[in-house]
Amino acid sequence: MHALTTLMTTIAFLLPSVAGAEDADIIARWTEDPTQAFAASEVSLDDLQWIARPVVVFANSPRDPAFIEQMEEIVAGVDRLVERDVIIIIDTDPAGQSDLRLQLRPRGFMLVLIGKDGQVNQRKPLPWTVREISRTIDKMPMRQREMREGR
Repeated sequence: MHALTTLMTTIAFLLPSVAGAEDADIIARWTEDPTQAFAASEVSLDDLQWIARPVVVFANSPRDPAFIEQMEEIVAGVDRLVERDVIIIIDTDPAGQSDLRLQLRPRGFMLVLIGKDGQVNQRKPLPWTVREISRTIDKMPMRQREMREGR
């Protein structure tokens, strides 16, 4: 029961009300609050190219222990992700067949790190710490350039 309560708290923190979200501009909403997460059904990777680094968290259920662990980790280290222009995208509904799910074809839990260029950089079948995500991003050529330029 504790895990379910923690998950609901985590999702409530990350996902604002999505009523009417289909009409909202994802980039504007993300810029306004880069700590929020977005449902995969409302995001197009093309819209994020050269703007944000998507971290997509897939699971077959929001009750998946790996999903719960991953989201707790993201919540705990969200500031480090914001510094790296990360947008969090979640998909826990295999039946929904979001474009991202069809494109990336996860099997159960999967974390996908995508660069600003739109290319998949990492696919992980187990939760990753924010430190691991951050270190991987910091090795990307575009992030190296951003750090040299002080961004």
